[in-house]
Amino acid sequence: MKKRFAITTLAMLMAITTACSSGTGTGNSSAPNATAAGTAKEVAKAEPVELRIMWWGDQKRADRTNEALRKFEEKNPNIKIVGEFAPSSGYFDKLNTQLASGTAPDAFFLGGNVVDYANKNVLLELDPFVGKELDLNDMDKSMIQYGTFKGKLLHVSAGANARGIVVNTELFKKAGIPVPQDGWSWDDYGRISKEITDKLGKDVFGTYNFTVDGMDIYLKQRGKQLYDMDNAKLGFEQKDAEEWFNLWNTMTKTGGVVTPALQVSNPPSDTSKSLVVTGKVAMSLLASNQLGAHQNLIPDKLALVQLPRGPKGTGVVFESSQGLSGYAKTKHPKEVAMLMNYWINDPDAAKILGNDRGVPVTSKMRDLLKKDANPVEQIIYDYTSRVSAATNKEPFAISYNPPGNTEYTKLIETTVQEIGFGKKDVKKGVEDFYNGTVKIFNNNK
Repeated sequence: MKKRFAITTLAMLMAITTACSSGTGTGNSSAPNATAAGTAKEVAKAEPVELRIMWWGDQKRADRTNEALRKFEEKNPNIKIVGEFAPSSGYFDKLNTQLASGTAPDAFFLGGNVVDYANKNVLLELDPFVGKELDLNDMDKSMIQYGTFKGKLLHVSAGANARGIVVNTELFKKAGIPVPQDGWSWDDYGRISKEITDKLGKDVFGTYNFTVDGMDIYLKQRGKQLYDMDNAKLGFEQKDAEEWFNLWNTMTKTGGVVTPALQVSNPPSDTSKSLVVTGKVAMSLLASNQLGAHQNLIPDKLALVQLPRGPKGTGVVFESSQGLSGYAKTKHPKEVAMLMNYWINDPDAAKILGNDRGVPVTSKMRDLLKKDANPVEQIIYDYTSRVSAATNKEPFAISYNPPGNTEYTKLIETTVQEIGFGKKDVKKGVEDFYNGTVKIFNNNK
């Protein structure tokens, strides 16, 4: 599914008006203010530019993104944007095909797999534009660090979030169980999950199985990590993975975890099919920016709680949800940087995009949105603030997906299903998973 649009060039009068407004700014704060006449001449001389941009998501995200891009065109009349979007399930296959054929968009969104593309040398180096077309002065330092590889800025985060446990407070109320609070343990998690099912019946489950998405967090709680970016190696050993898989295997056998069959037919990643929004699952792992989409589909009040703690803390950080990178072969690098600057610094963009991709990565835009935040957004801001405060006391390394992340994800998902459906025991399943992960990593260095 994809959607294209193009906005015709505005009349010169509007070009002059918008060019003289506060606009996005270029990030060059030392430059003198242009006069109206001077700006008009610049607009008149500006060569027409067409940029392609691609992102993943549903129709609602596409509508917001298209609206923001139309506003960018108003502020930059010589630049036309052609947008494309695809569901997350097929997005990276499409992007990889375009990169291989040399037809990639000028700008595109990446997530935790940005390291894959950095290693392939297909991303535009953005450092020459910082302080000019691209202003990062108000951007969280951790976000800048996230997009920097081998000393080069290759990625600009477009939103930040923090993963947490989404809790259906109504199901807890029906079960007569207090809503969990920050600071709980994994033993608490397993016990409470079972209690939910025991008290509400076999058709209601305490939790989804998030072996796949929660593994890096669990590893960090024990001083390890999925991928050690600094040393370019895997950050865990086979025994570490076995502990995590055993934890979920025990909880599943004890009761309270969604059955493997239901997990496959109602994956938590598909909001429209999620058992959280149908009121059949009380808890799951969720990125904070996804809370609104879930709450919109269920009358029960949802809340966010920090993950159960491990020996070194929660393992959760205020992190990049996704961001923009430029294509190394783009013919319009300056305009790509201008678009990125607009995305993170422009008040109009912030108001249109909201928290769909996470809370803004610049403090001024966060403060702007907080003023008019609805109750669900207030929960998100409160939660991300709690996580930010906690990581000041218990810092953790930035999360990156391992090289070959698409293959890795398929492998770990297959392993979870093989163990869940009884085709392999935990020991054999994890052994094959770890050896496969090492092979994938070595093939994608």
